[in-house]
Amino acid sequence: MAPDIDMKPTDDVNKDDAESSETKVVPPSPTAEIKTNVALIERAVSTLEPRFTHRVLKTLTGLRKKLDWKVLRDAVEGVYPADSVTKKELLAWIPEVTDEGSTATMDIDPPADTTTPAPKPTTQDPVPEAEVYLRLLIIHRFLASPSTYQKAGELVHEIVDKMQVWNRRSMDPVAAKVWYAVERAYELGDELANARPLFLAAQRTASLRHDDETQASLINRLLRSYLSYNLYSQADKLVSKTTFPTSAGNPQYARYHYYVGRIKAVQLNYSAAHDSLQQAIRRAPLPTTAPGFYQAVHKLSVVVELLMGDIPDRSLFRHPVLEKALSGYFEIVKAVRTGSLSQFQATLATYASQFESDKTYTLISRLRQNVIKTGIRRLSLSYSRISLRDICVKLHLDSEEDAEYIVGKAIRDGVIEGRIVHEKGWMECGGQKGGYGPEVAEVFGRRISYCLELHNQSVKAMRYPLNAHRKELADAEGAREREKELAKEIQEGGDVDEEEPGLGDGF
Repeated sequence: MAPDIDMKPTDDVNKDDAESSETKVVPPSPTAEIKTNVALIERAVSTLEPRFTHRVLKTLTGLRKKLDWKVLRDAVEGVYPADSVTKKELLAWIPEVTDEGSTATMDIDPPADTTTPAPKPTTQDPVPEAEVYLRLLIIHRFLASPSTYQKAGELVHEIVDKMQVWNRRSMDPVAAKVWYAVERAYELGDELANARPLFLAAQRTASLRHDDETQASLINRLLRSYLSYNLYSQADKLVSKTTFPTSAGNPQYARYHYYVGRIKAVQLNYSAAHDSLQQAIRRAPLPTTAPGFYQAVHKLSVVVELLMGDIPDRSLFRHPVLEKALSGYFEIVKAVRTGSLSQFQATLATYASQFESDKTYTLISRLRQNVIKTGIRRLSLSYSRISLRDICVKLHLDSEEDAEYIVGKAIRDGVIEGRIVHEKGWMECGGQKGGYGPEVAEVFGRRISYCLELHNQSVKAMRYPLNAHRKELADAEGAREREKELAKEIQEGGDVDEEEPGLGDGF
């Protein structure tokens, strides 16, 4: 008899599994992560594999939130040898931080990864791409505080000059991120217009070198610069004269479609604007990853849909990321849907500051005509005859002349059916169509004819080919003949083991 086996309690097993999982997943410290990223950049340059550099740049957004001056100083000192000139240049940009003022951090070795190279001993300077990456981290740290915006601008000029002197193609992925930092430094310093010549020159150079990543980044930088100063004609010329690289990443494509949507909306091309904004929403990162961009795109998309005559879905305003940001736009949607001009004007006055900061105030002001058309449509459904004075009072218009003009335009555009009686000063609305009559019968007749035709075509498609049974009879007759020949050969003493091709077809 086999001995009893001591089974471990389930709670103890779950506890051990939890402890083992906690010991396995240990996030590396920011300093260790920077050292690993520098090693990956060196590997990308030595093996001519840009995918390692792209892996490093994917962690840039999360790493920026964990940076402080002590982390940057420890990383530079750990990457460069003691007598390095580049190390002294980088440390000159990093201020001295005491232990009391810095966040206590502990260097933890990163988890073992076969694809991630281990950091090499610091015997020589890393490649120039690593230096640009470290300078990029220092710039982002400067941009975190308004008191260091000026230092960020100075470092930006230095890093751009160094990139132009080195002129290395392996530096292109990092350079695309550098240009975003350049734009932020100029924008936060309130000098974004001064960076435009620098962007234009760099964009021409990137286009000649077929540097798609840098070219896509610079096109977005230029479009943002133009739209920040309401230079929509220049932005439209840039879009028409340049071709956005097809190999650009989804984040760059999302920004580009958003800017194109803003341009088309201002130009009254609402259909093209709506298509571009939908592309931006599809290509945008997750709402939790980039909530600001996600909110900005949907704010403009809601206004464009209203201008097209559509009403956005109500579930959109219940999204956890959009619910608070779109509160003012939801009130505008309700005013447009009900056709209440007074509610629309009150909402516009209440949220005017928000709409102006979002740069949608002008577009929302265009919705006044849509609100009036909706109100007139509701009046035409409620009254068979109504005076222009009552229309002016109900829709809060300025005068009867304005009411007459708006009603006439609505009749001409087909919004309502009716006519204006100028002598008596009222509008006669067209009679509502009943559920019966020759027009309804004609519509039902067309539908019934379509259904009958569809049924007939389906029956014809299901018919079998003619005389198909004769082919089956011929096959059966041939099989019987082969059976008879086989039986005759057996009776005559033939060898059954040596089968001829097709002998067994009848069996």
